[in-house]
Amino acid sequence: MSSMQFKSVTYTGLQPGLRLIVLGAVHGNETCGTQAIKQMMQEFETDQRSIVRGSVTFVPIANPLAYAKKQRMGDRNLNRNLDPNPKPQDFEDHVANWLCPLLSEHDVLLDLHSFHTPGKPFALVGPPNNAGTLEPFTFAAQEEALALRLGVHIFVDGWLDTYSRGVANRIANKNTYPEHSKLQNLDVKYGIGTTEYMRAQDGWGITLECGQHDDPNAPQVAYQAISNTLAHLGLVDAPQPQKTSDYQNLRIVEVIDKINANDQFTKAWKSFDTLKAGDVIGVRQNGEQMIAEFDAIILFPNPAALAGNEWFYLAKLVHRFKSDEG
Repeated sequence: MSSMQFKSVTYTGLQPGLRLIVLGAVHGNETCGTQAIKQMMQEFETDQRSIVRGSVTFVPIANPLAYAKKQRMGDRNLNRNLDPNPKPQDFEDHVANWLCPLLSEHDVLLDLHSFHTPGKPFALVGPPNNAGTLEPFTFAAQEEALALRLGVHIFVDGWLDTYSRGVANRIANKNTYPEHSKLQNLDVKYGIGTTEYMRAQDGWGITLECGQHDDPNAPQVAYQAISNTLAHLGLVDAPQPQKTSDYQNLRIVEVIDKINANDQFTKAWKSFDTLKAGDVIGVRQNGEQMIAEFDAIILFPNPAALAGNEWFYLAKLVHRFKSDEG
């Protein structure tokens, strides 16, 4: 661990503008963002591109320990409970102590990820504007406008709100979990990752899920999203990217945890598979069937999830991007 170091590279234009930060490899086995960032940095270094206003900061590898291990985590999940820690207990705490102040220096975040099972690329956006206590927000229009220009056709929200309900369920049923006293995810703060932290710092941002981990197209999805973001925000002199017109809005409404390592899905579910009320999604070790209680769309099904952690999410179609003003 002592040989690990953190790296960020910033390109700044002569004119004032927004400050963008782009992250890769928040999870070490999600390398499409790293590949796209390195390709983009090479273009800046060889004068194929230049920042004319504002700035862009590239972080090719946000979690170098997880990246070196070629695993999702180093010691723990960096994209949970993201906050500076004056007494760091693990490697990700050290990452947070470096990364969080860096995020706070920027206005906009593009965080590039990939996922376990096959599925289409999609963007995770924040909540609608609100003055609530969980995730107050005033930049929904800006996030929506950027999302529509990333080059993907599915937009998902409802993360932290659903996660908070999942925490309440874990607390209410924590005695059913093996070694529940060791679980870290019994606090709503555990649902705070890079974009949630960014919004708490009066910024805004989008997590882009670029495809399955080993999808050869995922790095291109990430690269195109960076290029479109630079153009949309006016950091480079380039035409405005075309706005996506055919898209789906989904809202995450429920999270189901794996309780035992032997809990099994009934089939190889993929993100965005549709469910009908009554469909059997999985079977617990004790024989309990996990039945869809309503028509839904499954997200992030993870057959390798650890006991006590998220197994899958359920979402519904909504109509959020009403007039699509850019």
